[in-house]
Amino acid sequence: MRVLIIEDERRLARNVADVLEQRCGYAVDVSTDGEDGRHMALTNPYDLIVLDLMLPKVEGMRILRDLRAAGGTVPVLILTARDGRESVIEGLEAGSDDYLTKPFDMGELVARCRALIRRSYDRPDPVIQVGELSVDVSRREVRAGGRPVELSAMEFRVLEYLAMRAGEVVSKEDLIEHLYGFEAERFSNVIEVYVSALRRKLAGDGGRRFIQTLRNQGYRLEGTDP
Repeated sequence: MRVLIIEDERRLARNVADVLEQRCGYAVDVSTDGEDGRHMALTNPYDLIVLDLMLPKVEGMRILRDLRAAGGTVPVLILTARDGRESVIEGLEAGSDDYLTKPFDMGELVARCRALIRRSYDRPDPVIQVGELSVDVSRREVRAGGRPVELSAMEFRVLEYLAMRAGEVVSKEDLIEHLYGFEAERFSNVIEVYVSALRRKLAGDGGRRFIQTLRNQGYRLEGTDP
């Protein structure tokens, strides 16, 4: 999952980014001014945007309205020091999905971010069941045929995204866009390595295949063998 934080308080932005990277395994981009943040929000595929309202150059509410006017459906969580009822109503009516007032608890922020992302993929339950495969995106635990499966951080991130879109064909390019931040080096062949490792670990001794490859199209997570 890939998240954009638009927040001009640099220490707060970095703290939020660190928490989302460490606890959730998300790829996180950070912008500290509204102009740059608006450009990033409009030109990159994010799974969530964490947006401050009081920003230099372009205010957060303008970014939100521009994003929705452009057809962007990415969930937006507003972070702000404004705690008046009118600000809450204005943000929600402009298209935000949730609202958190500063100061806030990091645990609550994490829970809200996870819930918003799951909801955007129509996955309200943190445990995604795909046939005999179970992926708990909150506890970051995987079971295949009842057997626990140990995955590396990146292997889990690949599986999490495929599970969110179970039954759909996901291209390598799409995986790369949602798994890596703006500054990360991106190599398409790395995805093949992670998928190969996932297949091996999920199959275990039973030889079961959960991830299908569609030539020149991408990958699909299925609950049954083809």
